[in-house]
Amino acid sequence: MRSSPHSRRSLVVAGISAALLVLAAVVLWPDSPVRVPPGAAADSLTMKPCSYDTEDGSVPADCGTLVVAENRRDADSRLIALPVVRIRAASKPSGEPVFRFGGGPGQSNMDFPQAGRLREKHDVVLVGYRGVDGSSRLDCDEVTDALQSAADMTGEENLPHVRRAFERCADRLQRGGADLTGYSAVQRVEDMESARKALGYRRIDLLSSSAGTRTAMIYAWRHPDALRRSAMISVNPPGHLFWDPRITDTQFGQYADLCRADRACDAKTSDLAATIRTRIAELPSRWGPFSIKKTNISILSQYSMHMNGEGSAPGNAPTVFDAYLDGGPGAMWAMSVLADVTLPNSTVWGELASFAMIDAPALRDYYAEGGDPGSILGNSATDFLWGGPDGFPSVWPDSPDNADYRTVRPSSVETLLIGGELDFSTPPVNATKELLPSLSRGSEVIVPGIGHTADFWQQQPEAATHLLTTFYDSGRVDSSRFERRPVDFTAVPMSMSLIAGVLLAAVTGGPLLGLLALALLARRRRGRGAPGRRAGLWIRLLGTVPLGLAGWLLGLLFAWTLAPQWFLTSLPVVVPGTGLLVGLGVYLARPAEDADGAHRATAPALVLVGGWLGALLGALAGSGFLIPATAVLGAVAGANALLAARALRHRSPRAATAVTAVTAVTG
Repeated sequence: MRSSPHSRRSLVVAGISAALLVLAAVVLWPDSPVRVPPGAAADSLTMKPCSYDTEDGSVPADCGTLVVAENRRDADSRLIALPVVRIRAASKPSGEPVFRFGGGPGQSNMDFPQAGRLREKHDVVLVGYRGVDGSSRLDCDEVTDALQSAADMTGEENLPHVRRAFERCADRLQRGGADLTGYSAVQRVEDMESARKALGYRRIDLLSSSAGTRTAMIYAWRHPDALRRSAMISVNPPGHLFWDPRITDTQFGQYADLCRADRACDAKTSDLAATIRTRIAELPSRWGPFSIKKTNISILSQYSMHMNGEGSAPGNAPTVFDAYLDGGPGAMWAMSVLADVTLPNSTVWGELASFAMIDAPALRDYYAEGGDPGSILGNSATDFLWGGPDGFPSVWPDSPDNADYRTVRPSSVETLLIGGELDFSTPPVNATKELLPSLSRGSEVIVPGIGHTADFWQQQPEAATHLLTTFYDSGRVDSSRFERRPVDFTAVPMSMSLIAGVLLAAVTGGPLLGLLALALLARRRRGRGAPGRRAGLWIRLLGTVPLGLAGWLLGLLFAWTLAPQWFLTSLPVVVPGTGLLVGLGVYLARPAEDADGAHRATAPALVLVGGWLGALLGALAGSGFLIPATAVLGAVAGANALLAARALRHRSPRAATAVTAVTAVTG
């Protein structure tokens, strides 16, 4: 027995309404995957078998939850939960387990696909970082918004907004019950120590990288008897959670020497460092109609210079060099856009602030002494990280835990320091001069030709694995398998100029194709009537999805030309165009019988309002770069919901009442 048109419409309305309710639920009830188990006590750990994804596929592991006090100095502190993963050794463990501390600050400690390289003889243990991975996450949307909604990310006009954003975030988190002084490096170390004891390990090895090496240092200073060996990659000694512009310029000089030895690079410039300095000083303010944010380019340059391997492209040194040497204003604009897209939401700002406060005195001294002396990249990257000379240290609470760990202390733990010769983030000279002399059992390896941590794992993986496993298994330092390889200045799979062309094609071609599709749909309807019932339904539900994306790109085109302070996923960019084009598409694909309805004049307004309201609800339900997608889905659901409800108006008094109310609101 076939269903009637009335029942089919009722089912469509019910399905679309359910989709809108799901979007509303996502907006109103966000959830955290890690929770404190009922009745749990501080320093308790529960584990169960699981699997963990590595470079070599999924491997056996144990997963669980560690419960700790938010502030160990406070006897009445609330409890928070942290995830724990133990990747099991491939064979019966013959060595100490390896506890890994990733970098940041503000980055997760649970993502370590290279764990498979170490598990032949060792368990590998990951304990989540408080403030990032656990039940209490110190997100600062205020800071992200202040950076994204700026005409220039660290321009003089925006830095005060960033400082106030940190202040508002700290106030909000504390009103919500968070004790921000509990999110220090010291308390992170005590989380690791609690996990060690709960897992039953007598001694452990450490593997740390970048800012995580600071955690390893403090662990060795506080609990030397719990450690056997510690390997630190991309070492960050106390006082260096920002960049020394003099060292950065020296590193540009190293690359300039390498460029002279490279035939292709040398053909483009006689002095790479001088050319980059000139290009930055003469940056254009626009590429045609598009605004170029100058400090964005310096910030992205600093971060991209950290690595030089192709695996990090386009965020690598060769791509930056290519942009400055070969690219024109379009390449600079692409860098400006990529900085907006990648950097403001690349960290958990509240955790970064709490952790980084350990170096706040060093930062104040740096700015008090004048800051940048006139270097190639200037202060922009440090301003970005800290909010400028009057940034978050002036408004964020400092933990009493930090006072004893702001300078290097001696350690007898067997320690291996590993640095990349060309590491712009953690220059090895700092570890050589400041940390190595304090290690009575310390060794150092500086790997030629590589940059920051990602280069160490990617460029010569067999040599890197051999260095670590030999050190953990025997204490020997064997770097003989590393080869000196020239920097590949052609490691540019996609140049900034090409990225600019792709972005330009998207924001101009997408809207044009969307408007063309609407014009063809309107012409077909005028000439041949409405599409068939089934075809119209498919167009309204699926065919309007690309129209919604075209509407978002139309908003993006407007922002990039006339409102550079609007971020690409902000509501003014996403909602108007998405709702408009989806609404028009749904209206033009409406069933034929709607054309002669008694209230024909209300149909366009209802459908457009449904598209806009649905797009708004979808945008609010989404997060990050999923916002345009959820906005499109919301717009499709909203426009179809009001169209279907209007069709039911003549058949269902209850539906008629609802549509009449919406009609009254929309006029």
